[in-house]
Amino acid sequence: MKTDWDHLANAKNGDEKSAEILFSKYSKSIIKMAALITGSLDSGKDVAQETFLRLINKKAKHHEGSFKTYVTTIAYRLALKEKYRTNKSHSINEKDFIDENDSQINNQCEEETKINIFEAINSLPLNQKEILVLRFYGCHSYEEIAGITKLPIGTVKSRIFYAVKACGKKLKQKGII
Repeated sequence: MKTDWDHLANAKNGDEKSAEILFSKYSKSIIKMAALITGSLDSGKDVAQETFLRLINKKAKHHEGSFKTYVTTIAYRLALKEKYRTNKSHSINEKDFIDENDSQINNQCEEETKINIFEAINSLPLNQKEILVLRFYGCHSYEEIAGITKLPIGTVKSRIFYAVKACGKKLKQKGII
């Protein structure tokens, strides 16, 4: 069975199927993460495309550790650059994050909950929002987040704690939890 690192090596050698496998596996979470950091779904999509272009065109510095952490680190840094480059306050259209394939299955209450969660996350200070997005949408461990952001693990844990607390307070005020 091929690893993600194997697929990356094959994609670098022109194997479009391997590139598609990596893109389909990671693009959705990268777009969500980047959109929440930049404040724009379009910017999130741009960051995801740039991430995969860099993956294919640049030499990987290592093949140790998690491929997911490697690709997320690239996307995270690109999203931060985009956030600071545009220096705009965007309002994300939360409905863009509702998976169309699931919309027939999910009821209106679930969709509204998702929207309220995105609004709560989007209202956080950037330093808390970034860490929370990496944890819950990127599914990264505290150690991985510390490596991606180059922050001490204690800072990562603290920011997640306060971000979750702030989101919980906002959701409680709206009667969601």
